[in-house]
Amino acid sequence: MKIKHIVLILLLNFVLFETTMFAEDDHKPQWNLPFGAKARLGKGRIHEIAYSRDGKNLAVATYVGIWMYDTETLHPHTLLPPHTRGSWGISYSPDGSILASTSSDGTIWLRDTHSGEVTKSLMSHPGSIWSVDFSPDGNTIVVGGSFPNATVRIWDVKSGDLKNNLPGHTGHIRSVRFSPDGKTIASACWDKTVRLWDASTGLTKNILTGHTDRVESVSFRLDGNRIASASNDNTIRLWDVTDGSLINTFSEHNSYVVSFSPEGRRIVSGGSDGILRLYDADTGTHLLALTGHKRYIKTICFSPDEKTIATGSADGTIRFWDYEVGKHRNTIDGHTGVVRGISFSPDGETIATANRDHGIIQLWNTSSGKHIKTLTGHTGVLWSVDYSPDGKTIASGGSDRSIRLWDAETGQLKKILLGHLNGVLCTSFSPDGRTIASGGYDSTVILWDVETGLSKIKLIGHTEQVNSVDISPNGDIIASASRDTTVKLWDVETGIHLNTLTGHPKEVECVRFSPDGKILASGGREDTVRFWDVKTRTHLRNLNARLFNFEDLSFSPDGKTLAIANWELGIKLYDVETGKVHRTFQGHTDGVRSVSYSPDGKTVASGGWDCIVYLWDLSNATEE
Repeated sequence: MKIKHIVLILLLNFVLFETTMFAEDDHKPQWNLPFGAKARLGKGRIHEIAYSRDGKNLAVATYVGIWMYDTETLHPHTLLPPHTRGSWGISYSPDGSILASTSSDGTIWLRDTHSGEVTKSLMSHPGSIWSVDFSPDGNTIVVGGSFPNATVRIWDVKSGDLKNNLPGHTGHIRSVRFSPDGKTIASACWDKTVRLWDASTGLTKNILTGHTDRVESVSFRLDGNRIASASNDNTIRLWDVTDGSLINTFSEHNSYVVSFSPEGRRIVSGGSDGILRLYDADTGTHLLALTGHKRYIKTICFSPDEKTIATGSADGTIRFWDYEVGKHRNTIDGHTGVVRGISFSPDGETIATANRDHGIIQLWNTSSGKHIKTLTGHTGVLWSVDYSPDGKTIASGGSDRSIRLWDAETGQLKKILLGHLNGVLCTSFSPDGRTIASGGYDSTVILWDVETGLSKIKLIGHTEQVNSVDISPNGDIIASASRDTTVKLWDVETGIHLNTLTGHPKEVECVRFSPDGKILASGGREDTVRFWDVKTRTHLRNLNARLFNFEDLSFSPDGKTLAIANWELGIKLYDVETGKVHRTFQGHTDGVRSVSYSPDGKTVASGGWDCIVYLWDLSNATEE
């Protein structure tokens, strides 16, 4: 079956191997910045890595695009622009002339590796496309995508025509691979199965069952007679391709990605424990464990000369290992995780970001975009970060139930505040810096004495988790927003409950006082932001943003503008009085989780699921 498809040719004035080298101490190159952005902080979360066929380059697919690293210097020399929702799966053609990439926007791009031009853009199907692979002759690619449009699709590389659509899976297809002879396609799916397909006819050859949890990865041995699959059921399974029989089951960890070594003697597995393990491919005997990654390993690839294994991890690093002796060689870092919180220093010269996935705080220079330092110590997910009013202290809260106070100059840990029964989701300093308010999963708000680190008052009243807290500019009132759909006001000094503001139909994600303290803004899982009169504690009006799922709000220093971050890809600035949008910033490739105005009101910072923080120059923005 051959299905005609319209092919869009995208011409990019871009040269893939035009090299711009730089000192590693200088911040990462600000290539391909969206309009209005003056800096990009971070390089985006790693999705997949692949060696070029000559071994001179390592392609790293991220939300921000595809970074091209020189494998000798380990410096990035090019950033290929991303799909509209980031770059996910990547694969080089056998002759190295084409780089295929996929995205959560449902597209497949074929790039000429010499010119860097996107020669074909194939619209596969709605939803994410997780994996792509070339046939051995380079004439065909196969892709697998997300459910409910989860089908294996086969495309003709030269014409861009869809050759076949293979339905059958009932979950996300996480990995697709051609057999070495090109006659068979294997697909690994969250429906707990591996399917083998006839690459020519598209017919199902076999369904491999036995995994008890979702299957994440699949790999053929060089001779094509064996296939290995990795699952969240903590097993690697070895199968006979001819009859689909199970040969062996083994694993020392929960394997996330699996690959046969090029010569087929070993199976290499990356686990949720961050360990790279090598097994004998025939017996399943565990041979070697390579440690160093701090979080799960997402992707594995071998260098063309078969001497090096490269691994990409959710800890934001790419590590290079000597395949024969198992020795760690080098590391590339800077590919951070989801940005959950942003806070400017009072002088506006530094920005602190809460890296949710890695549990770290990163400090950046707002002028140069240079990374200053990283604060480590949290033992779980990080949810919030805040500068004290005097700029000397940074507070952070995380899933380890702690609030940590850091010296902003040295990065040293000053105090650990313990008292929440579950993770801490939000923190806020009082204007005088003597008190911190925190809210968390335990549905409580706690007020802390910054000097002693002791809790002063615990505020009980919410019935579900507290997502956001803010102390008024005069320091008298604290507002808390909860999943229980309410906003509550409390007296900071006594802890007395003052009022409950109702009207939100769903979970309230964020709450912020205006700079003059007269207005309280709140937003959540709906399409409006609500304004409240703080003095009368009554509803004033709604700002109809026509956007859903608000994640964060930030007033401009003069109180005239409200910046809104939500699950959409842009940041919008609204006039507080009229409710009209007067500026929009586009550039993120996934939902935006946090937004903040600089103290001088000239810059807006935003960060989110694409693991990038953008600094937007308001002087260059266009009024709408």
